[in-house]
Amino acid sequence: MERSISFNPRFDNEFPNERSSDIGYSANDRRLAYSRSFQQSHGPRTPAVTEAAKPYLDRTVSSIDMPPEIYAVDGNDVFSGEGKAAAAGKVSVLLHMVWEIYGVLRNGNRQIKRLFLLISLNVAYSTTELLIGLLTGRVGLVSDAFHLTFGCGLLTFSLFAMATSRKKPDHAYSYGYKRLEVLAAFTNALFLMFMSFSLAVEALHAFIQDESEHKHYLIVSAVTNLLVNLIGVWFFRHYARVNIAYRKAEDMNYHSVCLHVIADSIRSAGLILASWLLSLGVENAEVLCLGLVSVTVFMLVMPLFKATGGVLLQMAPPNIPSSALNKCLRQITSREDVMEVLQARFWEVVPGHTVGSLRLQVKSGIDERPLLQYVYDVYHDLGVQDLTLQTDYT
Repeated sequence: MERSISFNPRFDNEFPNERSSDIGYSANDRRLAYSRSFQQSHGPRTPAVTEAAKPYLDRTVSSIDMPPEIYAVDGNDVFSGEGKAAAAGKVSVLLHMVWEIYGVLRNGNRQIKRLFLLISLNVAYSTTELLIGLLTGRVGLVSDAFHLTFGCGLLTFSLFAMATSRKKPDHAYSYGYKRLEVLAAFTNALFLMFMSFSLAVEALHAFIQDESEHKHYLIVSAVTNLLVNLIGVWFFRHYARVNIAYRKAEDMNYHSVCLHVIADSIRSAGLILASWLLSLGVENAEVLCLGLVSVTVFMLVMPLFKATGGVLLQMAPPNIPSSALNKCLRQITSREDVMEVLQARFWEVVPGHTVGSLRLQVKSGIDERPLLQYVYDVYHDLGVQDLTLQTDYT
């Protein structure tokens, strides 16, 4: 555990207290002490400052001077955007990403290899469907091919997230790349939500215009697409559930891929059922089937959409009940050396990794180390892995 601020008691009595009344700090507040020490150590600058002694952040000039290597990646300044150097850097980054994906496919787990195979099958099928649609002039086939192509792009993003999340934390991403899998799962869920909405609009359009009889030729496309998606459902059958207890970030990503292929399978099955009912003379069969498919997809994807959105919005961790957090706060507040607990915040970086921050107002003159250890132990037993504590004397 580290303090979120630094404190030097020798500056307590060197400055007047006029600023404390202006900004709401007490005389013993550590943030005011920090600002005092900053003023003392950064006094008026003289013009005779050598280039070697010039600090990184110069507060006496109108601009902030930053060394170029701070924003450099692998020695190349990616923000200059000048000439061939920037273009070569982008190409090298792209090649590096492709090489990383290839390495993960070669040495990765079974799920990653299965996802790559599923993407390859969908790309081959969508390309064939697009060519047939262009040659025969079938607009429905061309539209369905573009739909599958966009879905392949989202699945490729999921594959990229699986490959990138294996990287270790660095100076730019101190928590690592695991949250990229949550973002990929949220993107898939958002796409499925839009697909549900588009199916509802299509059903409404078919009801108004009565165009159901003009789409019988899509039966072959729907059957082929259903067979391809059933392969994907078999690959990710362990995640074929609506509500899953996400223990890791990759669970969200795998679940989103499974729901993606399930939703496409339901869509193809709905078109097949509509064509069969139309052949039997059932009126508004396509409207009924597309409406049912739209509602089913919406109900399937909504739990994933809420879970991934909650992680990205840093909501309170769902695996820790609010009653347990309130109980911990009462235990800490009941101590004699604690005056008040402020700004208690807890969230999930990814599923299974909970962090938090607390601000404690304690009595002056106490040894805070036992208190900090007690607070850390209480929340660690609750499941909080990383905890940042700030103490203020009253």
